[in-house]
Amino acid sequence: MSKKIAALVPMRHSSERVPGKNYRDFAGKPLYHRVIESLLACDLINEVAIDTDSPIILEDAAKVFPSVTLLERPEHLRAGEIPMNDVILNAIDQLDADFYLQTHSTNPLLSAETVKKGVELFLNNYPIYDSLFAVTKHQTRLWDSLARAINHNPNILLRSQDMPPIFEENSCMYIFSEEIMRRKHNRIGDRPYLLEMSKEEAQDIDWPIDFKLAEWLFKEIHDLN
Repeated sequence: MSKKIAALVPMRHSSERVPGKNYRDFAGKPLYHRVIESLLACDLINEVAIDTDSPIILEDAAKVFPSVTLLERPEHLRAGEIPMNDVILNAIDQLDADFYLQTHSTNPLLSAETVKKGVELFLNNYPIYDSLFAVTKHQTRLWDSLARAINHNPNILLRSQDMPPIFEENSCMYIFSEEIMRRKHNRIGDRPYLLEMSKEEAQDIDWPIDFKLAEWLFKEIHDLN
């Protein structure tokens, strides 16, 4: 039995650290175009939706991506301190799907192939796993602020490649059901699948230097230099 997947990309108009980053030029196109193109290229996704308060994005997306559903974010959910889960709950109220895939425009290196891999793994393993989220593997020595070892024994100096891996939630992809969001107010369920991604593909944009690095990586990967 096939399942309907709706992909959701929330975007704010304003950004404090990187002004206008969602619609700033990124390797020849507005940044948000990159992840929307990857989602549209995945044939397992039935609907792609943008949730935003940006008049620039709403106008541009209506012209460039006519098949994408545009959700104008209501006034009470536009402040920067509003939890993302509240934004997602409002959006999925307007989308009819069995499962939801959520990502960010600030993950421009996320490929259609990885999106498809994530959806296939989730659907093939559901309900053994009730949700999925993307992670980046680290094999390095971590310490807390009191200089206490977190993931290793300082008296046993293992090579980094021999250390047990630890995984970082990289925010590139979440797959979940409405039931999980409403019950837990969280995208991650009780039995999540961890989808490992490379550090390069998981590159996120929080600061101006991140934007430059992600753009350089994108151009290198797609031979645009």
